[in-house]
Amino acid sequence: MRLSDQVRFNTLVFQRYGVRTFLLLLAVGIGVASVILLTSLGEGARRYVDQEFSSLGNRLLVVLPGRKETTGGAPPIYGTVPRDLTLEDANALLRIPGVNAIAPVIAGTTTVARESRSREVITIGTTAGFFVVRKLDVGKGKILPPRADSEALAVCVLGVKLQRELFGAAPSIGQWVRVGDRRMRVIGILEERGESLGLDLRDMIIIPVRTAEQLFNSPGLFRIIIDLNVNTSIVDTEKRIRSIIRQRHEGEDDVTLVSQDAMLAAFGNILTTLTLAIGAISAISLLVAGILIMNISLISVSQRREEIGLLKAIGASSRQVRQLFMGESLLLISLGSITGIAFAFGSIFVASVLWPNFPLAPPVWAVPAAVGIALLAGLLFSIYPANRAAGLDPVLAMRGLQQ
Repeated sequence: MRLSDQVRFNTLVFQRYGVRTFLLLLAVGIGVASVILLTSLGEGARRYVDQEFSSLGNRLLVVLPGRKETTGGAPPIYGTVPRDLTLEDANALLRIPGVNAIAPVIAGTTTVARESRSREVITIGTTAGFFVVRKLDVGKGKILPPRADSEALAVCVLGVKLQRELFGAAPSIGQWVRVGDRRMRVIGILEERGESLGLDLRDMIIIPVRTAEQLFNSPGLFRIIIDLNVNTSIVDTEKRIRSIIRQRHEGEDDVTLVSQDAMLAAFGNILTTLTLAIGAISAISLLVAGILIMNISLISVSQRREEIGLLKAIGASSRQVRQLFMGESLLLISLGSITGIAFAFGSIFVASVLWPNFPLAPPVWAVPAAVGIALLAGLLFSIYPANRAAGLDPVLAMRGLQQ
């Protein structure tokens, strides 16, 4: 039997049993689409993290107080550490060759108020270098002045959302707001930006680092972010940082250094593993579809017993009957896979229009893996019904009797 004859025969069967064919196509299509869509979420998350880290700067190093190896856990975010990182430490690191900018950071939350309006927002105490490191700019006004590196100036830069909620349509540059227990003059409004690594840049306030020390009663820095020139060696810079810290901390190497590349690689490994796990879980639906194909094929063998007997009576061999039924399953799987792929990519396109900031896309292996698993499941679960059809006695089958 030629392939074209088999396809024509299977097409006629599909038309005769339209409801059964539709349900099988739906089951396979849902299985294939679920694999592609769920792995697209994992891949989209990985690309989103990559995109967010790229927006921070070209080469970043983060200096955290406390040594991971000596504390026995992750670098501390709050609490006591062997020795605080200070603004003087940050200024000393600025002398390292290849350092483009340094941003000492003190972070906390405080209430920002104007007249009867108030909000509790994230407050960043830093210097003008923070705008260079985080690639920030102001839409109105100006950034923190150079004197903010060493003086507790009563000035601040507002996120655009915070500015709207405090001032509405009224002008804000040069106006006063209350930050905690202090009055500060607004000198700038950040340009319109979305979230960056979970930090909503529109709903925050930036103040001088010395002012933040007094506001939060915190002599130590939360962290120091260092922006390196493109051609600077991260390994050599890390050695220089540790050498300077040891000199300033009485011989103690009590800091943890985290590079942007290391953070990106760690997130990438986690999200890749998560994507594979999600893909494996969603592939279970294809196995369920395979079991459904086997059950319906067994019913089909019973319903088409006379047809099978007639085929054998006119000379069809058991091998050809087996080939007809297995080919029917594989053709159904192929059509269902095409339907699932079309639906999945259509959904991805709609999602990309609705949420353009999230780069939803399937990994390169998702489509071949989904189709491959579907075809393998269809082939395996069609063997038993096909063998059962091939083993029917032609005389008994034509009479509609069981063997």
